Amino acid sequence: MKQTGQQTLKAQQGISLFGLIFSLGVIVLIAMLAMKVVPTAIEYTSIKKAIMSAKNAGTTANEIQTAFDKQAEVSYITSISGKELQISKGDEGIEVSFSYQKKIPLVGPASLLLEYQGTTASRGVIAKKPE
Repeated sequence: MKQTGQQTLKAQQGISLFGLIFSLGVIVLIAMLAMKVVPTAIEYTSIKKAIMSAKNAGTTANEIQTAFDKQAEVSYITSISGKELQISKGDEGIEVSFSYQKKIPLVGPASLLLEYQGTTASRGVIAKKPE
């Protein structure tokens, strides 16, 4: 009986110093990664809102690009410009699409590549860039 009590006591001693340092290290790495990725995700949602606004503001490709550039300036969008939008005429009218990559440096030669794309098309098909 005494042996069982000692085993229970040892099992309930808690986390070791190594375990604590390792756990904190993992938490810090996840937090650092989140601090670098979250701003790009916020910018992506801003771009999606801006292309919807630009689509409604213009009837020609030039008007849509200009409207997007104005919205991008207000929303601090730096990853893409109006000239990089793919504007096409579809069954539902003018459709605006975009795709871009965001490279986030991590440590030394390691980096994280995020590929974002979006469209105003209700069926969600991204227009291809002309070659």
